[in-house]
Amino acid sequence: MRHFLTFLVIFSLTATAAAQTQKPPTYWNDIRPIFRKYCTVCHSAKNIQEVDVSGGLALDSYDAVLKNAKKPVIVPGKSKESLLLQLLVTTDEDRRMPKGSSQPLPQPAIETIARWIDAGAPEGQRPEEVVAANVPASSRRVRHLDVILRTNTTPPASVVKASKPGPLELVLPVGPLAPVTALRYHPTRPVLAVGQYGRITLWDLAQGQPLRVLTNVLGAINDLRFSPDGQYLAVAGGQPSFKGDLRIYRTDNWELVAVLRGHEDSVFSVAFSPDGKRLASASFDKTVRIWNLQSHRAEVIITGHSDFVYAVSFSPDGKWLASASKDRSVKIFDAATGQSLVTLSGMNLDVTAVAVHPNGKELVSAGFEPAIVWWSAEPGSQRSGNTAASGGQRIRTQAGHGATVHELTFSPDGKLLASASADGTVRLWNGQNGAPLQTITIGSVQYAVAWRPDAAQLAAGGFDGIVRIYDVKSSRLLVQLISLPEEQGQPRWLAQVPEGYFAASPSILGQLKWRIQNQDLEPQAIHSALAQPQWIRQALTGQSVPPPFAK
Repeated sequence: MRHFLTFLVIFSLTATAAAQTQKPPTYWNDIRPIFRKYCTVCHSAKNIQEVDVSGGLALDSYDAVLKNAKKPVIVPGKSKESLLLQLLVTTDEDRRMPKGSSQPLPQPAIETIARWIDAGAPEGQRPEEVVAANVPASSRRVRHLDVILRTNTTPPASVVKASKPGPLELVLPVGPLAPVTALRYHPTRPVLAVGQYGRITLWDLAQGQPLRVLTNVLGAINDLRFSPDGQYLAVAGGQPSFKGDLRIYRTDNWELVAVLRGHEDSVFSVAFSPDGKRLASASFDKTVRIWNLQSHRAEVIITGHSDFVYAVSFSPDGKWLASASKDRSVKIFDAATGQSLVTLSGMNLDVTAVAVHPNGKELVSAGFEPAIVWWSAEPGSQRSGNTAASGGQRIRTQAGHGATVHELTFSPDGKLLASASADGTVRLWNGQNGAPLQTITIGSVQYAVAWRPDAAQLAAGGFDGIVRIYDVKSSRLLVQLISLPEEQGQPRWLAQVPEGYFAASPSILGQLKWRIQNQDLEPQAIHSALAQPQWIRQALTGQSVPPPFAK
């Protein structure tokens, strides 16, 4: 305690001396950048109700820091009496902020905060964007890019008055959309989880509309996984170069169950063990962690990679796992001990994706070098006691993609392999011999791909923010899904089939426009013909829908 008080006295004296020679720091110019880098990932207005994360404290605005905290954390003019500073300098690691970080705030940052408090915690001049943000939405002029959904329907001249005939286009002035970075189907229910920055949309595919939107997530959503029994959803993400975020939700009520803390950088991939009792996570902090889902603690911490770990995948028996890294390798580890079993090397660039075949005998990898490499992963043998890998023999290398492969995933029965790439395509491969089968050309960079449990449909998502669902046998586009940030707690969404039928939330119906060859059309007649949600639901079953405007 004596050392702690001495520390505060030193800070107070330092701040007093500095104040005589320097302009005092202000919130907007000096303090907010510190809070943004180290604190507001948890302590923000967005998370204020999630006490487990924010402690009921928001630091992302001046008013929140000084006026709105339930318990004052700053005593202007008295840094050593301010709880905020005390929590930054305490030697008790369980209490010290930032929470979950093994390192305290850098000393220059702490000194700046102390000087600011001792100067009376001045606000300073609010930035223009903050002033603009306080203007009512109805008074703001916001310019959006058009999101264009093309159809394969050319309406008759009796319905539209266009100078030139052509296929209809649906125009929605809401862009740019947040990229779709993660996708996953529920194993037993018609639910598709879609990850975008700061939110997860849970689409009810039986109804063709969102079931729920989860916004109590931090930063980017890099991966999503349902547990094998479908009772839980794991969400991986976080803030690059600062803190990883790993969350578990129940799927019966979509309530947050746990926040798994420990990663020091963004969590990029997760995988449930086949029995659903453990969760593996791969992070930019160069580690893979294996969590016990009863205790919510990391039982195994694997430090075998020398750079970012992009992906992780369990073997079918749960005894080993494979990981892919920026260090240009794939490694196989014992899942019980974290012991390194085999390193698969020979790549010259980052390896961003890895997937273990459901037969447990092979795995595939790809990355900045887009060729898909098939490796042997036979159990057993190169070292006594190994539970996996016979030396990681390269079986074949399959070219096809023209740019980085972001995700690889086998169909549940292992008969097919899907890949999503920065070349704007999703490709299907024979899951037994690696032969190319189908190429689905989308155009936008594709980050994520997911199989429906029966492997009859495939969902893809990427940079343009649109989820597309395809029939696997024919590669036919069935439905396009768009989810937008909520307004006043209400979801905003649109679903459309290539024939033009659509369903949308009331909040964006008035924004929809139709056009043919850049000529705007009167929307009333088109709306009445195409606003038919029943055809969205039918398309999602894989069935054909009738042509619009048919007599």
